[in-house]
Amino acid sequence: MYDPIKDGMEKCSGNVIYNEAKPPQELVDIVHSYWQLKTEKPLQDDFTLHAIPDACINFLFNQKDTDIAGITGLKTTYAELNIGKDFDYAGIQFFPGVWQGNRNEIKDSFVGSKYLGQLPLIEINIETAALSFLDKLPIFTYLVSSLVEQRIIEKNETVQKILSNLDSITSVSEMAKMVHHSPRQLQRILKKATDFSPHDFLKVMRFQQSLKEHSLDLYTDQSHYIRSFKKITGYTPTDYFRKYDV
Repeated sequence: MYDPIKDGMEKCSGNVIYNEAKPPQELVDIVHSYWQLKTEKPLQDDFTLHAIPDACINFLFNQKDTDIAGITGLKTTYAELNIGKDFDYAGIQFFPGVWQGNRNEIKDSFVGSKYLGQLPLIEINIETAALSFLDKLPIFTYLVSSLVEQRIIEKNETVQKILSNLDSITSVSEMAKMVHHSPRQLQRILKKATDFSPHDFLKVMRFQQSLKEHSLDLYTDQSHYIRSFKKITGYTPTDYFRKYDV
């Protein structure tokens, strides 16, 4: 199954903790992970998270200011998120295609304002803020399960089949053939499920695979790989891997 990497954290960020946990078995097709990003103590300088595209949707909870929560998702390029010197964030990362809610709520930038949507994100933020990471997880699971019951979160069979067969897909036509749809049908289905065109979706998936495998096999040649990598991240591969943990 698709396993996107975490966002870029500078290798010198020693007082920043990242925790990740997998969901219970009944949610493994819907949730990629639960996560936490926090400081052990205030930093001397602002911390910038280098967020990279993965086609996932995240629920984000600012656990130092429980009015602040949101729904985030990048398109096809990175975002530099300055989150300050002292922070505690937690969240839920959903696989591509499962979000059926209001797409107008999704942000691709820093979330720094009060959540005003219809989901119970503020209530969950307040309930989990003082808990350890492990103690947050059952509450996150309860939230996801309730949204599944309401069909705000729902597995998409077409997207899931694509994610399960990424290693054998090298073009949009192969992607369409894999899921037994015409390219035009796939365009409509993917746009509705992910808000991506098939071409952009494949571009992001190929990029994520290259990060996992450090492989050039998914690109025409090394120059193509470097150009694509820099367009998506703002860095050459050498500079990115030198600066960030992956």
